[in-house]
Amino acid sequence: MTKRIVLVLAAFPQLSESFIVSKFTSLVDEGWDVQIVCNAYHSEIARVFPQLTRNPSITRRIHKNPPNRARWLAALLFPVVLVNTLVRNISGSLRYLSNGIRLHGLKTLARFYTDSAIIALKPDLIHFEFGATAAGRADIASLLGCKTIVSFRGYDLNFSGLDQPDFYKDVWRFADGFHFLGDDLRQRGLKRGCPPEKPFVLIPPAIDCEFFKPVNLKTYEEISASRPLRILSVGRLEWKKGYEFAFQAITQLLDAGVPCDYHIVGDGAYLEPLAFARHQLGLDDVVKFHGAQPREKVREELLWADLFLHAAVSEGFCNAVLEAQAMQVPVVCTDAGGLPENVANEVTGFVVPRRDPAALAAAMTRLAAVPGLREKFGVAGRERVIHRFQLSEQIYSFFDFYNRLLNE
Repeated sequence: MTKRIVLVLAAFPQLSESFIVSKFTSLVDEGWDVQIVCNAYHSEIARVFPQLTRNPSITRRIHKNPPNRARWLAALLFPVVLVNTLVRNISGSLRYLSNGIRLHGLKTLARFYTDSAIIALKPDLIHFEFGATAAGRADIASLLGCKTIVSFRGYDLNFSGLDQPDFYKDVWRFADGFHFLGDDLRQRGLKRGCPPEKPFVLIPPAIDCEFFKPVNLKTYEEISASRPLRILSVGRLEWKKGYEFAFQAITQLLDAGVPCDYHIVGDGAYLEPLAFARHQLGLDDVVKFHGAQPREKVREELLWADLFLHAAVSEGFCNAVLEAQAMQVPVVCTDAGGLPENVANEVTGFVVPRRDPAALAAAMTRLAAVPGLREKFGVAGRERVIHRFQLSEQIYSFFDFYNRLLNE
C-alpha cells in the first residue's frame, strides 16, 4: 500500500521556492502519494510553473488550511471544520482529540482547527518543509500516530527564535527525523538543541541542469568602457542578502576604473531602503531592479551576466548560486552559512568574508581583468553542479530517508 506524505508549508507556490515545486512534482511523478497543506495557495504564481499546470490531478493534491487570522471567523467555522474532518478521518480525528485533550486540555480544540487539513488527509508521514513552520506544532504526529520530518533551510536556524531559547523545544522532542541542506546547518541545529542521536539526512538543494544551461557556447569577453562588466544577483530584497555591502563593493569597483552594470532580480520589503542606498551612492545608472521574475527570465539574465554576486550575511545554501554555476557564470559570494559548501573557492568562484565590500570588489576586479579566469570558473561550476546537485539525486535521497523512517 502506498504511504501518504504530507508536505506542510506556509504558502505555495512561491517564486523564491521553486525547489519545493520541483520536489513535489518529481515525487508525484515517481508514484508517491504526496499532498501539500498550506495557509495560502497562490494560483497566479502556479501558472508560472508548467509542472503544476500540466495535469489537473496535481492541483487536487494542494489543500488550504481553514482561515485562522480572525478568531470570530474561526469560531464560526469550527463546527463545519469539525464535522468535515470527522467524516474524512474519524479514527484519526478522535485519536487526535483524545490525546490532545489529555496533554493540552481545551486548547486542543483550537489546534484541531489549525491542523484539520492535515488530519483529514490521514498522513503516514508529515514533512514540515521549514523549521519555523513546525515550531509549536511538532507533536501533531504523536497525536495522530504517524511520523514527522522537519527541514531546516537557513533562516529557521540562523535567526528565527534566537531570542527564545526554547523556540524549537517541541521540534527537537517530537520530530522523528531532520533534514538539513548541509553540514553548516546541521552544526547550527546541534548548537540550538537538536538531539544528535535522532535520524538526520544532509540533502543539498538541486536544480534542473537541462533547463539551466548555456543555450550557446558562452563567451567571456574583454571588459571596457563600451563593454561594462555585467553583474547579476538573484534573491529576495531582504537584509540577510547583504545588498548594501554589494552596493559598496560596486562603488569600489567603479572607483578602481572597472565599468559595470548591476542587475538585481527579486522583490521584497527591502526595496525602498535599497533604492535610497542606490541613489545616495550615485548608482542610479548602474543598478537596475527587475523585481520577481519566472525562471525563464532568470535564465535570460544568467545568459547576460559575466559574474554572479551574492553578498549575503546569512544564508542556508542558495539555489540561485547553483543556477548561476549551472549556467557557467562564475560566482563571487560571502562565507555566510552554507555558501562555502555550495561554491568551491578559487575553483567555481571566490568565497570572501561577509560584510567586507573591499573583498567583494577585489574578487570582482580579478574576474573582470581575466576573461580566461571567468571561463575556467564557469566551466568548473557547471561540472560541479552536474556531479553534485542534480534534481534526480535529491529526489532519490528523499525516497531513501522517507522509507527509512516509515519502515522503522
